[in-house]
Amino acid sequence: MKDHSNITILKEIAELLNEETEMIPMLKGALSKFLSGTKFDAGWIFFIGKKGKAELVVHENLPEALRYNQCDHLRKGGCWCVSRYRNDELKKASNIIECQRIESAIEANIGDHEGITHHATVPLQSGQERFGLLNVASKHTIRFTDEELELLESVAFQMGSAIKRIHLTNEQQEIALVQERNRLARDLHDSVNQLLFSVTLTSRAGIEMSEDPDVKETFKEIQQLTQEALNEMRALIWQLRPRGLESGLMEAIKVYAEMLGLRLTVNVAGVIQFPSRIEETLFRIVQEALNNIRRHSGVMEAAIYLTITATGVLLVVKDEGRGFVIDHNVEIPSIGLQSIRDRAESVGGTADWVSEIGKGTELLIRLPY
Repeated sequence: MKDHSNITILKEIAELLNEETEMIPMLKGALSKFLSGTKFDAGWIFFIGKKGKAELVVHENLPEALRYNQCDHLRKGGCWCVSRYRNDELKKASNIIECQRIESAIEANIGDHEGITHHATVPLQSGQERFGLLNVASKHTIRFTDEELELLESVAFQMGSAIKRIHLTNEQQEIALVQERNRLARDLHDSVNQLLFSVTLTSRAGIEMSEDPDVKETFKEIQQLTQEALNEMRALIWQLRPRGLESGLMEAIKVYAEMLGLRLTVNVAGVIQFPSRIEETLFRIVQEALNNIRRHSGVMEAAIYLTITATGVLLVVKDEGRGFVIDHNVEIPSIGLQSIRDRAESVGGTADWVSEIGKGTELLIRLPY
């Protein structure tokens, strides 16, 4: 039923936006409520990054032609609304005279377009910060009234404010997480790390003071095990608090490899200028990869190849160690490799391996940004 007043619609959407804490469910719910309470029939939302790349994040009630192959025609190609947005020419809710994405879907004859040929568009923003576009369409409608555009603009303002709120919340959570990591790292360094160091010194003194060969050997084993535990603890502290990132990603990786005792060759193609999340993800992946090489490869040498393009990054970590057999019937050969894949997928990337017994291992990471 589309008999709500505009005030009622805006109130219900505001309540939903204030209650939700997850971005996509929030936008999907708000868009669904907006369509159910107005004369608009379908809608979709693009997030547009600083480089101008448009990403379809939410859609509701799309006709078959636009839904085809996971909204292929909405996801690809160019259009007037995104171009105007990129050029900072789209300031308010506007009618779209023609839409290349809709036209290409209709021309492809891949399903019923249900009379949807045009749409209205409005930028999603909060103050001067912009996030993307909200597009809505109605069947057999070429132009929308000023009243409909004003309502669309009001909803877009609400959405933009809610998007900003969630971004700020996520940033605060990231800050809290970093602070907690730092606290844990300090505690481990001040307590467990110092304790292990003391045990190392004590075992060394025991070796020097004892004349019994068996006792000396026992103290040597204690010293060796404690030193290994101390190295593991230092690596763990590094994982909690990556020192060196402030000097650049590759510098931090080199310092970490040096701490592990690995001889590392680094090759970089392109300019390293990542968002902070991508940079830390790459660092964590390399950390785990270098840990695996030190523990399992049987060699103390590795090579890193980093290739940066305008839209993504390819990372290769390679060793000439003992390698392993990849069983395609088993999902992941180790927890460490599972961690690498999870980190890559968390930012929309992929992780793959090439390995053979006696011929080393090659890790391939692809991340978009």
